[in-house]
Amino acid sequence: MTDVEVQATSRARRVGTWIALGLGVVLIGIVGSVMSGIGAWTERDALDPESPAPRGAQALAAILRDQGVEVVVARDRATAASALAQDAATLVLPDAPALTDAAIEELGDAAADLVLVEPRSRDLRLFLAGSTLAGAAADGPVAPECDLAEAVRAGDVSPGLLLAPGDDAVIACYSTGDGWGLLVHEDDDGRRVAAIDAGPLFVNEALAEDGNAALAINLLGRHPVVVWYVPGPFDTDLEGTPTLGELTPPWVSPVIVLLLVAGVAAGIWRGRRFGPLVRERLPVTVRVGETTEGRARLYARAGDAPHAAAQLRGAALRRLARRLGLGPAARADQIADAAATRTGLDRGTVRGILIDDIPASGADLLGLRTRIRDLEDAVEAALRPERNSR
Repeated sequence: MTDVEVQATSRARRVGTWIALGLGVVLIGIVGSVMSGIGAWTERDALDPESPAPRGAQALAAILRDQGVEVVVARDRATAASALAQDAATLVLPDAPALTDAAIEELGDAAADLVLVEPRSRDLRLFLAGSTLAGAAADGPVAPECDLAEAVRAGDVSPGLLLAPGDDAVIACYSTGDGWGLLVHEDDDGRRVAAIDAGPLFVNEALAEDGNAALAINLLGRHPVVVWYVPGPFDTDLEGTPTLGELTPPWVSPVIVLLLVAGVAAGIWRGRRFGPLVRERLPVTVRVGETTEGRARLYARAGDAPHAAAQLRGAALRRLARRLGLGPAARADQIADAAATRTGLDRGTVRGILIDDIPASGADLLGLRTRIRDLEDAVEAALRPERNSR
């Protein structure tokens, strides 16, 4: 490499470093503004029919599709209204604070059946006049104790939020304390409005318990189409909606400016170069395979099977989180529950593989490695059955 080539390479690296620093600072500012604007919103994957996370509802959507029910996921009001206009459909309506009463009523009136899965005072006022919230239920399953066939077939469930009916025309099921876990009103045309706290019942981690799955299918599967509305923070018809700048706290802007100054200072500090870079031959080159083998021999000599198992599990958890779409912030128990839900394996068995079982010997460690590999193969087969080679 000539001196001219070395200088050109050095200059290109300096320019690239400055560009990367500038883009990084801009990205930090954008992410900070967006996160501060939507920080008050609930967890994005809660009751999301496309989320495999423990609080998602992908399992219920998959069961409905297996039963021949088409599930349309609408992430904005226009898509939901268009789907409801095409065919008789059940609308799954969560809490949508960014919509006005008129917009909520317009969506609800367009549905053949309406299921309020996060009933709030406004929803009950609009669709179940006179009904109110009545606190929370105690732990433990409750019998239906009503004449609603769907609830009787489903059996016991453990309700969360309790409701109180407004009049005798509303069928109330799952009585506990001063309220009921399910309210259903059916008009003369056969149209139903149901209100139930689906958070403790219809999510992935709870769907297999008690009669949760049966109740969910019975309530949502009365029509060939289910329109599942997932409202977003910017899907609104409210007038005078505040901007991101108005939503952010006063300290956000100074922090962004401080980050910009810090980024520029770091670039000046770390970007200094005294002449062209000089290539230097290293005295020893060690292949990656040799370092890996050396580390493995150290683990084997020390007999530290638990530490080696922790390394295997850490790598497996990162791979499973990427495959299941959980992201790098997912905890080990969340990844284990999502893998069990996706593969249909026993939750305790999966948690034992990824968290609980502690190997006491080298043989136990080899067995754990095989079980981790089999679990990853099962998750891959569940996600992409067409690629499964076994």
